[in-house]
Amino acid sequence: MNTDLQALAERLSQALEPNPFAHLGWHPTAQGWCLRVYQPTARRVDVWPADSQRSLTLLEPTDPAGLFEWHCESQPELPYRLAIENQDGHRWVSFDPYQFTDQAAAGFDADPLRLDRQLGAQLCTASINGTDVSGVRFALWAPHASSVSVIGQFNDWDARRHPLQRFDDGCWRLFVPGLVAGDDYKFALTDAQGRPLPHKADPVGFQARQFPQFNSVVVDRQRYHWGDQHWCERSPTAAEAQPLSIYEVHAGSWKRPNGQPLNYRELAAQLIPYALDLGFTHLEFLPLMEHPYDGSWGYQPLGLFAPTSRYGEPDDLKYLIDQCHQAGLGVILDWVPAHFPADEHGLAHFDGSALYEDADPQRGWHPDWQTYIYDFAKPQVRDFLIASALFWLDEFHVDGLRVDAVASMLYLDYSRGPGQWTPNVDGGNHNYAAIDLLRRLNDCIAERFPKALCIAEESTSFDGVTRGVSAGGLGFDFKWNLGWMHDSLGYFQRPPEQRPKHHQQLSHILSYSYAERFVLPLSHDEVVHGKGTILTRQPGDDERQRANLRLCYAWQFAHPGKKLTFMGNELGAPREWNENAELDWTLLNDPHHGGIQALVRDLNRLYRQQPALHRGDSNPDGFHWLREHDSQHSVFSLWRRDPDSDERMLVVLNATEDSHHHYALGVPQAGRYDILLNTDSRFYGGRDAETGIWLDSLDQPADDQPYRLSLRLPPLTALFLKRRHHDN
Repeated sequence: MNTDLQALAERLSQALEPNPFAHLGWHPTAQGWCLRVYQPTARRVDVWPADSQRSLTLLEPTDPAGLFEWHCESQPELPYRLAIENQDGHRWVSFDPYQFTDQAAAGFDADPLRLDRQLGAQLCTASINGTDVSGVRFALWAPHASSVSVIGQFNDWDARRHPLQRFDDGCWRLFVPGLVAGDDYKFALTDAQGRPLPHKADPVGFQARQFPQFNSVVVDRQRYHWGDQHWCERSPTAAEAQPLSIYEVHAGSWKRPNGQPLNYRELAAQLIPYALDLGFTHLEFLPLMEHPYDGSWGYQPLGLFAPTSRYGEPDDLKYLIDQCHQAGLGVILDWVPAHFPADEHGLAHFDGSALYEDADPQRGWHPDWQTYIYDFAKPQVRDFLIASALFWLDEFHVDGLRVDAVASMLYLDYSRGPGQWTPNVDGGNHNYAAIDLLRRLNDCIAERFPKALCIAEESTSFDGVTRGVSAGGLGFDFKWNLGWMHDSLGYFQRPPEQRPKHHQQLSHILSYSYAERFVLPLSHDEVVHGKGTILTRQPGDDERQRANLRLCYAWQFAHPGKKLTFMGNELGAPREWNENAELDWTLLNDPHHGGIQALVRDLNRLYRQQPALHRGDSNPDGFHWLREHDSQHSVFSLWRRDPDSDERMLVVLNATEDSHHHYALGVPQAGRYDILLNTDSRFYGGRDAETGIWLDSLDQPADDQPYRLSLRLPPLTALFLKRRHHDN
């Protein structure tokens, strides 16, 4: 054997060949043609025609490492198959992947933001001379690797058997015939110096196994047939003027019969009717992208194109979303572009270099979460993240994304002290690359999926989070109002006797309520890590805690902004959320907790049915105080208004333990005012103190208005009132 073949055999035996198509398969020679095959475990290799069981020839071994050759005068007709017999006598027949040059080099989609159609494991068919051969085209971006192989059960996880071809775009590709949906695989890479790296899961894989394998899985993405055409074809509407009440769910702990979480299809059967019964408009799932650690709740994902297999296969999640849409329920997914964990099978040091993460630890390592931060300035990483977002909106029909930890992306000094960060080119702390990514993300979503929502979890006063990109903003549709959440919970956890001195803690919230378009969250972060629950943070004995909780929920629905409720809040849960245990459904055996659930149901119904409570959520004309400064009585009274019709709703909250029997409030119009909701009702577990079911206005001025109402306000109670248009 000549020196070149010896060197080739050495590279192949160590899985270090970056250009297998230059050496394997058919190649012309000075005397004719040569077919070269590398099968390191074979003792015999025959060549068969594609449509025959007869052998064309027996290949001759040319090297003990596993090289076989056949020299002939003319190239036989393609395609051909290889009949291989191992040293142990095991035999199999397969098409040689190194005859499919065109398929390996082909790009399936020229759109750089549809990486899900270019990279990963794509089921496809190669055609040669009229013969169709099905298989999987693997494509991986790893520009600094010196070699890449795909491994799986189909080749005994042997990195020598299927080396990928390197291309000028930094991607490695190979079409492997015969593979089907359900086959496991990983990539074996060597770094720039030829050193083996830990086996890697596919960054654009569409399904993954759980611990300890973490294998990627080939998926048939065309198999599922959707039934939500009516939902998808609905006309776009202005989201800020529509009711949006979100039920936030951790899929693994909503219910756990026999200690096991429900799968996607079981969630469809049980969660959808539950959410609809309570009147929610959307489900929002904590991240369902594949993640290695249960305790991260999905917030440290590695599979940005793969739904977690903890609860089923991709088609099962599609079924869940499909059923939501057919029932009239929207779906929002939590999505995490800020950081990723350091697990060795994932993105960290992917090809031996800082490929996905920023190489500078001041920008590329998160000190709080001990995770890597994406290199937002790298075009390929930016495209990877945007492609992931578009993938979920397209492939899984989701209605929106809630983007996690946006604040950590916006600031170079986030969670860093002096000397731990480097200012930007202008000397400031804004991360221009991350800001540019978020703007591009929202522009792309607005252009390609104009009905989709993009919601930011952003905890600072960064200007213009929901302002349009063309106007200098980030372009999000909504932002979580974490200031509202902290100020409101801070107020309600105070004992009532202290509230007069802290009246402004609640009233001043409206000073910033229209700075952005907001969602008002009572989220998962507020019921973990020793904070207690929304219920247990209320003061007083059990009865007073429940009354304060009902008052807090009424404040959320009275306040301008869309609504978000974490699962279990509607039960008045007394124990912190535990991702390894289901919600305490036995609480519903107690009518007091059942009453809290009933209140949430009725608040959602009122919010959806009354335009005054939702159409002005993002419009300053949709709210004004009736009496803002009654700190003496700790009473808040406000109007919610539909800016289009001028229809109004009066909301009055008594935050003390005192009853007010003749509390006078001015109203602009005479008439009968119906009490549409009373949080002290016995149906909600209240005392059902007498308030009446309507009030007639008095022809006496108050609050600079020509008429007044005289209300009876029970302790710790909220009333929602509306003027009756026609007396019956």
